[in-house]
Amino acid sequence: MKTTAWPHVVTVALALFPGLVCADQSEGDHPVAHALRTIARPLDGPDGLPTLVQQLAGSRLVMLGEASHGTSEFYTLRDQITRRLVEDHGFRFVAVEGDWNAIYRLNRYVKGPADAGASARTIMQTFTRWPQWMWANEETLALVEWLRAWNAGRPPAERAGFYGIDVYGHEDALRKLPGSIAGSDEDRAARVGEHIACLLPFAADLGEYARAAHWGMASCTEAAKAIVDTLRENREAWDIAADEYLHLKQMAYVIQHAERHYRAMARGGADSWNARVDHFFHTVERLMAHYGDDARGIVWAHNTHIGDARATPMAGAGQRNIGQMARDRWGRDQVAAVGFATHRGEVLAGRAWGGEREPMIVPSAGPGTLEDFLAQMGLGDAWLDLRNAPEVLGGPIGHRAIGVIYHPEHEFPGNYVPTILSLRYDALIFVEVTSTLQFLPTGE
Repeated sequence: MKTTAWPHVVTVALALFPGLVCADQSEGDHPVAHALRTIARPLDGPDGLPTLVQQLAGSRLVMLGEASHGTSEFYTLRDQITRRLVEDHGFRFVAVEGDWNAIYRLNRYVKGPADAGASARTIMQTFTRWPQWMWANEETLALVEWLRAWNAGRPPAERAGFYGIDVYGHEDALRKLPGSIAGSDEDRAARVGEHIACLLPFAADLGEYARAAHWGMASCTEAAKAIVDTLRENREAWDIAADEYLHLKQMAYVIQHAERHYRAMARGGADSWNARVDHFFHTVERLMAHYGDDARGIVWAHNTHIGDARATPMAGAGQRNIGQMARDRWGRDQVAAVGFATHRGEVLAGRAWGGEREPMIVPSAGPGTLEDFLAQMGLGDAWLDLRNAPEVLGGPIGHRAIGVIYHPEHEFPGNYVPTILSLRYDALIFVEVTSTLQFLPTGE
């Protein structure tokens, strides 16, 4: 089973945004095109990426989006920004839209212990959960190896981390948590194992559990909660490093929140989506607390997660996201959201959940959309400073969103999320022509 925001967003879009910019408004002298041109800066120019980094550097949390999960340029640009924020401005961790357990192996690798693995490539080749290309790719590999090299010259307490914030990866957590605890507390490991037994028969497919729970044939809600409670009790009695305790506790939260996410999925509505993004947000909160009161972090996730949900039809559908929650938690002046967009190119995606990945053509953006107007500027790759956007950008405009499932022949208008640009992001990076991620073959 899976979740996605797109169908529900598109269904309510016209009702919630009757003034949406549409196809007959794409002329080059359109007020939106003119407004975009006034705030656009060439990405490679003297006022390009370094200027954007300086703008981001004063935030506590920088959230870097992507308009798809399979675009090389989005990853490489996030990498460039991340390196500057870590090296020049003291950011302490990167949190990505990936599974906790899988990405934690990369976190150990960048922190440098001798038993962490021979290379990031070797670790990535163990990733098996679909869509593997999201994190098993050459673009992410480059950042991970750079983080390891950067950390190597620093004391352990000053090394930057790399973490996954998604609610998936529950099977790994269910199977590994008791054994991971046993070395420190056999009694507690046994109690956790007893609670995990409720969900273990469904470990490979919590969708089956969700269906059973929906029909009253299974309920592991209390058992999942008890796993977290067992990890949290008497923390002071544990003779265990803070990093390791964070890892154990986070595995427990993955189990609890995956149970909540899948159970809500069987009911329908916004609860399943919200359970997942709540897990995103609270994981980032825990990372902030883990790194200290003045910690600053970077999040990599889809535009749909990092751009404020209240600037899209998501809010009307009862959905929230990490962009909205982070602004509410730390203040808009302390949270910077950077969206990404492309006009045309290629992307790596599948046609069905769990299906074969394939490079697909991303057609030229639909008429009257944000991406269409950006291409008309004639600047090529650019970034937009949205902090003081012209008033005309306070209205909704279609903004392309591609997930891990994609059907380019049917993408317009269904893959365009109505967006109030000046409210959704603080900045936006536009790459006119994009290419596919460089997939790194795994043990799939």
